[in-house]
Amino acid sequence: MVNQANGTLRGTARGSAPAPLSVLDLVAVGEGHTTREALRTSARLARLAEARGFHRFWVAEHHSMPGIASSSPAVILAYLASQTTRIRLGSGGVMLPNHAPLVIAEQFHTLEAMAPGRVDLGLGRAPGTDQLTARALRRTGRPASGDSFPTEVAELIGFLHDEFPHGHPYARVHAVPGPVQGRSQGRPEVWLLGSSGFSAQLAGRLGLPFAFAHHFAAHHTIPALELYRQTFRPSAVLSEPYTVVGVFAFAAETEERARDQALTGALTTARFRSGQPGLVPTPEEARSHVFSAFEREILGGWLDHAVHGTPETVREQLDALHKRTDADEIMLASNAHGLEERLTSLSLIADSYGLPHAETEPA
Repeated sequence: MVNQANGTLRGTARGSAPAPLSVLDLVAVGEGHTTREALRTSARLARLAEARGFHRFWVAEHHSMPGIASSSPAVILAYLASQTTRIRLGSGGVMLPNHAPLVIAEQFHTLEAMAPGRVDLGLGRAPGTDQLTARALRRTGRPASGDSFPTEVAELIGFLHDEFPHGHPYARVHAVPGPVQGRSQGRPEVWLLGSSGFSAQLAGRLGLPFAFAHHFAAHHTIPALELYRQTFRPSAVLSEPYTVVGVFAFAAETEERARDQALTGALTTARFRSGQPGLVPTPEEARSHVFSAFEREILGGWLDHAVHGTPETVREQLDALHKRTDADEIMLASNAHGLEERLTSLSLIADSYGLPHAETEPA
């Protein structure tokens, strides 16, 4: 699976992992913590991931969610670029319908200039929030919709490459920084993200790498990956299909401590889907919470597909996920409450796969 443009899809340390490992960070803000602490933890996680041989570090776009401070991926990625030197950094993803494609092209060309050769632009078609917030973001009374997503993707790629067909209304509009400046400049690597078959099929037709959100759409994972591989057409970017599967993964010294942290993320999700978003609760609050029938349904599905436990248990479950999906890369997500616990979890998973040790502890 080689990216013909720059070869970035191959070549990361794997230890005994069946596929390269990466990290998706939601910049979780827990009860008793601040956004500043959450962002500093994200920087520490990125440095730790880099030192331990993880391949990518992505941040996601969410809005109007007190427990997730990742509303501005480009801003966070600029911060992380200043904190790292080698690991690929990217969006997992930018919710394209929320933004003008030209603005995204400008932002990510700027990031590419800051961190040459290591910027990923993952694109999603969901709003990353509720419908009311989506309308506030887009300044329109129309309901949020991903129907125009293929057109928006094509427009964004046109700006990134500074290549529109003759007669296109934006043929004389240029993303700056960008190719129009004359000197050779790299471009961010474009990905499509999804939790259904829509983006899987579009990624296949366009010959782009595809990342699937197994952590909240597990029942659709296999069908979506199969659809992507069936519809894939080689492109100037990619000669063969390339897939990433995102999964919630949390490791601790004991099964109980790991489940406690997993439960905090599950309760955060249940509250958001119930229309009551808040900070990520403490393990004590999550354990004592009386779940409604609706919340129990969400909780059961969430925990069933989350990977949590001792490092050995997590490794076994990740290996099984890889065997089921044949993914080219596994991306680990965690929106647990504990800041230090998230760092420990990543270290324990790295240890379980024999990834290289950090030369120094993250500051």
